[in-house]
Amino acid sequence: MRRISPLRTGVLLLAMSFTLAACSEKEESSAVHDKESAVEAELIYSFEHPETMQKFKIVNAYKLFDSYADRVEKAETSSKYSIYKDEVISPVYDKCFEDGEYIHMADPILDKAPENLKEIQSVIEKINENKTNEIIKEALLKSSGILPGKRETVVCVFPVELSEDTPLMVNAGAGKITVFFNKYYTGETIRMGIAHEYHHSVWTEEFYDGNLDVTVLDNLIFEGKAVMFEKLVYPDIRQLTPINQSFNKTNWSKIEKDLDKVDGYRSSQIIMGGGELPLHYGYSEGYKMVDSYLKLHPGSTPKEWTALGAEEIFQEGQYVKNYQ
Repeated sequence: MRRISPLRTGVLLLAMSFTLAACSEKEESSAVHDKESAVEAELIYSFEHPETMQKFKIVNAYKLFDSYADRVEKAETSSKYSIYKDEVISPVYDKCFEDGEYIHMADPILDKAPENLKEIQSVIEKINENKTNEIIKEALLKSSGILPGKRETVVCVFPVELSEDTPLMVNAGAGKITVFFNKYYTGETIRMGIAHEYHHSVWTEEFYDGNLDVTVLDNLIFEGKAVMFEKLVYPDIRQLTPINQSFNKTNWSKIEKDLDKVDGYRSSQIIMGGGELPLHYGYSEGYKMVDSYLKLHPGSTPKEWTALGAEEIFQEGQYVKNYQ
């Protein structure tokens, strides 16, 4: 019988140990991948437009809150926020937020953990998964039928505590819409909100160039286009944002001098209104600017007027004449 030297035996054992370790790592990696795939299958509803083949995903992130609540209840030292990031944000971050041009818009979701878990649970109980998915799907298909985009669009649904500081929905960037679902949400809220944010998403995909020299007028028209689009997609539903059709010279005089300013804070003040201006004043005024343009250019298509610059819409719509 041929003898195997102790040195060779050691080499064989070492090789076997590497092989076993590699197999173990492969099995572990496969198990992690299977778990991630199972989580995705549970959270994500995918579909595409039947004509344009534009792809969409709905990420039902609210389903992650049960495990978050369980860990918070059992936790002794870990902060709520670290658990929240681990259980809710991390599993969907790449789909919902990563590389978003306006990721700061999602700060109400990203920057803090919800405090009132009882209220969050009551919101989750209100969400009918099939119905909500179908309403979002309907809004996306209608919107993309009018203004197709090239990029996959992902809508992420999070439950939130009711707060006057928390928006209904935001666009975190091209292809990224975040729904802040609260206890007063309705089907109309979802439909109009998705249409509004979808327009922001497509505009960002097509025209955002990273330029930070954005004027107050740019911001007003940006929102005005989205309000016009939501009305175009759902003409029979009352607009999500109230529009004041009158032209109040006193209110106009408070903002006219600021239109050319590059001032994000002032833009926000005017758009949201309140204080010296009516609530949501800038949404209303921006919509009327776009409306004035379209009344003089009735043949302009959504694709065409979406591509126009704010100054062109303002000047060629002869908006100032409404206040003379």
